[in-house]
Amino acid sequence: MEEIDVPPFFICPISLEIMKDPVTVPTGITYDRESIEKWLFSGKSTACPVTKQVIADCELTPNHTLKRLIQSWCMLNACHGIERIPTPKPPISKAQITELLNDAAKSPLHQIKCLRRLQSIASENATNKRCMESSGAVEFLASIVSNYDPTAVDGLLYNEFEPIRPTDDALNILYNLQLSEAALKNLMRKNGDIVVSLTRVMQRGTCKSRAYAVLLLKSMLEIADPMQLISLRHELFVELVRVLRDRISQQASKATLQLLVSVSTWGRNKVKVAEAGAVPVLIELLLDSSQKRACETILTVLGEVCRCAEGRSELLNHGAGLAVVSKKILRVSHVANQRAVRILLSISKFCATSNVLQEMLQLGIVAKLCLVLQVECGHKTKEKAKEVLKLHARVWMNSPCIPSNLRSSYPASS
Repeated sequence: MEEIDVPPFFICPISLEIMKDPVTVPTGITYDRESIEKWLFSGKSTACPVTKQVIADCELTPNHTLKRLIQSWCMLNACHGIERIPTPKPPISKAQITELLNDAAKSPLHQIKCLRRLQSIASENATNKRCMESSGAVEFLASIVSNYDPTAVDGLLYNEFEPIRPTDDALNILYNLQLSEAALKNLMRKNGDIVVSLTRVMQRGTCKSRAYAVLLLKSMLEIADPMQLISLRHELFVELVRVLRDRISQQASKATLQLLVSVSTWGRNKVKVAEAGAVPVLIELLLDSSQKRACETILTVLGEVCRCAEGRSELLNHGAGLAVVSKKILRVSHVANQRAVRILLSISKFCATSNVLQEMLQLGIVAKLCLVLQVECGHKTKEKAKEVLKLHARVWMNSPCIPSNLRSSYPASS
């Protein structure tokens, strides 16, 4: 393309490219729609990038005059390699969404058509998502999830031989709307049983609906208040553990682990996680995992669960529990080292029977902790390893299970 001067007012202040769909925000500055939507709706900032003024109302007004000028300029300069900018599709209106939702109530077929249309609308741009959020679509979708009945067969529609399940589509749309914090809080407040409904979906739903239920739960519980987190039911944790055990998708497993990290610290949740059977599943995941971030997250959940007696008991009852945790030390990352050693410290403090201490010797855990003191793996990790070794120096210090080259690292008991 030949060098050509582009009029500066054609350029978006964010992307620094020619605007395809110029829109003006309440501060009077014009941006390309895609760029300003990403800026405002990502949740990172609600300030105008140019003026730094807070934009209370995110209404974007199309700048039709500027759009026509840009399109005319592009056509005039086509000989210089400037491509014509196509006319963008206009965003959806609240009235159109409302009409669509009203039609959905007419019959199951209309409901399915509505869901497919909402899915298409949401995929077009962030403005459509926010419009859906403010037009009652979230409440409509949540009602479909709340009315989920896995035993219902009457009235089911089929696509060839496969039943069409509205819950799958509703959960898909709800998650992909990337709801704002206000909308998520409103969803939890207005639909008090939404967590129970999602738990029910996870119990009997398809793999697809279970995965979307977990992803939506993660978004909701990240902004939940402490009382909501403390009151989470045992059944929810059972289903979260089942998602991990069934490995229905990598994305669902990752979201479940992150969710367990965030909720385990509240109330008796760590006990609920242990009682749901999480520890054996986490150990099996840790045994099979070679990814750094996954190992770190699994060890974080295990560490939190091992802060309660039920979790520590489950770890020791698993034939490979201590061995797998120890194996990850000095093999994954500094973060994994710290979290694995913290688990061993919990065991050493509260479960130090003669059998456990002998098992730690025979598995090479004591020798591994001595090695930790010799290599560069972070001050906090070394201090925790030293604490474990000092706790049981009388039993371990002179053991032949510790190689002579590591025995010199053994800290003197205080």
